[in-house]
Amino acid sequence: MKTIIENAVKKAMDYSSYNLLFKQLVEEGRTTGEQTQEKIDYTKLNFSRTKRLDKTAEISEERIAIFKNVPEKQTWLVISEPWCGDAAQTLPFLNKIAQLSENIELKIVLRDENPELMHQFLTNGSQSIPIVIMLDENLNVLQTFGPRSKAATKLVTDYKTKNGKIDDAFKEILQIWYNNDKGVSLVNDILETLVENVVVQKS
Repeated sequence: MKTIIENAVKKAMDYSSYNLLFKQLVEEGRTTGEQTQEKIDYTKLNFSRTKRLDKTAEISEERIAIFKNVPEKQTWLVISEPWCGDAAQTLPFLNKIAQLSENIELKIVLRDENPELMHQFLTNGSQSIPIVIMLDENLNVLQTFGPRSKAATKLVTDYKTKNGKIDDAFKEILQIWYNNDKGVSLVNDILETLVENVVVQKS
């Protein structure tokens, strides 16, 4: 697995490069991977959501202070795709966190171009994204996070239990939840993941 991770990090994009790809895809009416109209439409929608969150996403002062105190170099390697709605809600916050700490470097790879990597980080057997792989300076895995916060995951699980599957109606419900939550659950869970693994100094 170490070699797979090393190869992925070498070819990974930074956040700016990922957004440039995002912008180009939208301008050309394309997406990554399979060119279905649904994925092309979601790519366009997600680009708008990402741009909005880049401008409006906020992290509380208390959490900012903790993220600034990450004591050791880390790479956060994120498996993503522009058509993924959860990724569009997550990456802007990850970028803001990484900007707070000189010890966190955010890197992004596309799921469908990295099947070997994705296979190492399945969620209950599925290729759910985004997945954040937190790596130390030697590219050893510290912890993983994703594809959603615990609160959003419960929302998904409860809906699937009741309705048997995720449908378009739920996607609207989830989007409303994201809008109301404003990234609080995501940031709290990321922070909890860091603290649990003793990679953050609390003060």
